[in-house]
Amino acid sequence: MAIVTAPVQVSIGRFTSLSSSRPFSSTPAQRPRKPPAVKCSHHAPEWGQAQSRRLVSMSLLLSHCILLADQANAGSFFDKYVKRKKLDPLDAYVPAVILTELQIKDLEKNLEGEKPEFSSCRSLLRSGPAASFRVNIRAVAQYASDSGNGKTAFDDVDQCLRALEELDSLLLHASRNEPDASVNSMKAKIGVALNALDGLLKTVPQDVLEKGKAIADAYRAPDDGEPEPDISDPEIKQLESIL
Repeated sequence: MAIVTAPVQVSIGRFTSLSSSRPFSSTPAQRPRKPPAVKCSHHAPEWGQAQSRRLVSMSLLLSHCILLADQANAGSFFDKYVKRKKLDPLDAYVPAVILTELQIKDLEKNLEGEKPEFSSCRSLLRSGPAASFRVNIRAVAQYASDSGNGKTAFDDVDQCLRALEELDSLLLHASRNEPDASVNSMKAKIGVALNALDGLLKTVPQDVLEKGKAIADAYRAPDDGEPEPDISDPEIKQLESIL
């Protein structure tokens, strides 16, 4: 059997060229970078601080709730004391409420004419003693509540104010010549308001009520040559300041 031999050429230069043109993939230039460890250590303190602040806030809230619970009984007495301190004496509110009652009756008389001035009637609900009626009537109800008649008094207040609001709405519609607002419906609302106001005034002590009526009559007294009430009277001056 004949053996054929052939020369083999090995090119060292090509291998060297390949090695020089393709660097190893394990070189630092192309190796993927890992996230720096400093990022983990950077966020850990912030999380800890947030948790610490949250724990402190919860502790303060719980402490505040416990303090409120411990002071519940003392708070009811203190609230009642502050509520009374915010009010003037009952004598200061009763004359103004009575004057508003008389003003509402005047409004009812103005509706009896052939052509009532509905706009003027609306203005009457917002002028003089009626301008501060809400404050005065609620103060009287608060005194009634302190005497044990709170529910009845505040029911009368709500009924009276609601009737006056509905009356004001009827007067507004009538001033615009809308047919749904009749004088009879207005008088009905006035009757409801006066009845509720009369019920509230029944909670006022008799001596305070009589005194308030006398002051209101003196305030409304016409100038017919009789001497005017002494304005130096502190009760009259206090009523003037309220009105």
